[in-house]
Amino acid sequence: MQDMGGDRVEEAVAGAVALLRTATGRDWDEVKAGRLEWSCLRTGVHIASDLIAYAGQLAGRAQSGYVPFEITLDEGTDHDGLLDVVEATGALLAAAVRTAPREARAFHPYPFRSANREGFAAMGVAEVLLHTHDIAEGLGLAYEPSAALAEYVLTRLFPHVQPGPGHWRTLLWATGRGDLPGRAPVTEWRWRNNLVIPGDRLTLQGVTPAAAADLLTGGDGGFDWLEGGPFQGTLEAAGMLLKAYEAGVHRPEFGLFALVRRGDGRAVGGMGFHGAPDEEGTAEVGYDLVESARGNGYATEALRTLCEWALARDDVRSLFATVESDNAPSRAVIARAGFVQVSENFGEEGLHAYELRG
Repeated sequence: MQDMGGDRVEEAVAGAVALLRTATGRDWDEVKAGRLEWSCLRTGVHIASDLIAYAGQLAGRAQSGYVPFEITLDEGTDHDGLLDVVEATGALLAAAVRTAPREARAFHPYPFRSANREGFAAMGVAEVLLHTHDIAEGLGLAYEPSAALAEYVLTRLFPHVQPGPGHWRTLLWATGRGDLPGRAPVTEWRWRNNLVIPGDRLTLQGVTPAAAADLLTGGDGGFDWLEGGPFQGTLEAAGMLLKAYEAGVHRPEFGLFALVRRGDGRAVGGMGFHGAPDEEGTAEVGYDLVESARGNGYATEALRTLCEWALARDDVRSLFATVESDNAPSRAVIARAGFVQVSENFGEEGLHAYELRG
């Protein structure tokens, strides 16, 4: 996954500015931007403010809140000048994305308190696309960005939204700006950056639908894998994630996580859930490691971290896992994580079944 978002930001900004420059002679201050309460002028300023804010967050590695600054336009700035600012702030965000290290994360509140470089890029693209739509609607302009840009946003920030008939239409519906056949109107919405669960030597980094799709086509999913990775179990889990996303039942908290070493940022395996908890609050876990990473206690540490996180939730009462009877190392990992064996002949394949209760 080579494009971490800088090109996408520039593409979104270029398309928005090209359209809006055709209407700089119009009165933006007295016209509402689409369904917003803001004027078209205020919405344009908001686009620039968000782009520079995201650039500042990522470049400054802010961890506990927003970097305390605001953008202010000089008095008398006309609409062309405002669009110059949008271009400049877009370029700054693109540069921040391109120069940020792979493991860089910074504060953003929705919903897991941080985002990586790809997340900030996707948020910037979302702000540009959606608010350009709002301004264009207010001014009576026709606007439809490329399907690839809309898909870029959906597969990174809206993993909980089932793909619909057209990526742009789906994004408009998901943000309360349009309708889709058979789906109720959206009145409240919030995007979701990927979840990261910290451990001692590892971080468990949530895999997005975009990353899962890349893994399944031979890519790295945006991770720096040890030689031999990702292993087959991780690829199978990526396939499960993508099917759940396409069916509209994916919950990113209960998806796939890449296990990334803190020391060098290398991905050593995958771990996660087979789906959301059932009605009794039971969720099934699975995992694998790249062969060269085995024997270092990574699986045990990661499983303990994931279990502690999951069992602290109100919707999880117990965790379940199955292991082949001849897989002694995996059975040892399960035991060290505190699971208790509940069956020696589970299912058609005669697996050993284990449970960990909160």
